Amino acid sequence: MTVTESVSPLVPRRNRSAVREQLAQRTRSFTELAQTVRSRGLNNRTPGFYLTVAAALIVALGGAFTGLVLLRDSWFLLLIAAAFGIIFTQFAFLGHEASHRQVLTSGPANDRLGRVLSTLLVGISYAWWMNKHTRHHGNPNRVGKDPDIESTIVSFSPEDALASTGLRRWITRRQGWLFFALLLFLGLELHLSSIIGLFARRRIEGRGAEIAMLAGRFAVYLGLLFWLVPVGLAFAFLGVQFAVFGLYMGITFSPNHIGMPLVPKDKRLDFLDKQVLTSRNVSGGWWMTVLMGGLNYQIEHHLFPSMPRPHLSTARTLVRQHCDEHGVPYAENSLHDALAIVVRHMNEVGLAAASRSFGCPTAGALGR
Repeated sequence: MTVTESVSPLVPRRNRSAVREQLAQRTRSFTELAQTVRSRGLNNRTPGFYLTVAAALIVALGGAFTGLVLLRDSWFLLLIAAAFGIIFTQFAFLGHEASHRQVLTSGPANDRLGRVLSTLLVGISYAWWMNKHTRHHGNPNRVGKDPDIESTIVSFSPEDALASTGLRRWITRRQGWLFFALLLFLGLELHLSSIIGLFARRRIEGRGAEIAMLAGRFAVYLGLLFWLVPVGLAFAFLGVQFAVFGLYMGITFSPNHIGMPLVPKDKRLDFLDKQVLTSRNVSGGWWMTVLMGGLNYQIEHHLFPSMPRPHLSTARTLVRQHCDEHGVPYAENSLHDALAIVVRHMNEVGLAAASRSFGCPTAGALGR
């Protein structure tokens, strides 16, 4: 699905009562689906699964650190750096799940776990992530409300591409071709943005604790690295670790929503449509679930955000059947095809920066 597609056209005023009734029916149908999910225990916690995953990651982190000590003077150390990037990404998946109350039964306990995983181990502010990610879940792909489609270096809509200037305009025009190269810098951008976010002029729960955690984390990590490894090799290690972390995070998160329909600010949608029409699943079975930390079931994750990872595949069967019965498009692609769609979308958006005559696809689809 490309950027030129919209969720649905506006309807004449005389049909608005029919639309309201349709929305009400869709809401009732989703309520029935949610009751089925609950009756099958798909929202029940799976502590054994998460304990196993956490233990495996801790062992992997210990092994990577052992490799760092043993290979401190060898360029093979860069393989260990790549391993650190993968392990930190997997810990980020666990932190994400804790933020959604998927791991433990208590909300505060999940928050404490998420803060340790995300802030202390991964090096990304949990409070910053929660603020950003909560707004995304509330309005996925909605123009002006979803922070994940706000323009930074790249543009996610032709309107933003048209407004780009200077270096950003140069990058935007080529963002499709540069997509994977730009992901290499995503990890560093996430670290910096979260640190900056902690100093925002607003109330931030746990600000002091997170600043202390981040300072301690980077002091220990960088201190040990530069103590054990020659300076040049240490900088190369950091470059590889940040690059792998950013690439892995980008490949995991980009297929979720990029290239799916953008929702206009004033468009009213029921919960099912809002979450399903803007999300994409990635096929591949259990190994894709391991690779993407459960985010391959993005549709089910958005419909039932507190559902533990092991239950998402079962929920997929129920949700897909429900969507088929109610005529709701359900997007699912292989990882290769999903990434190809993402790159094509980014390239199409980038073309808007090359031509001031590029039309507004959202407004056009709405008949404006």
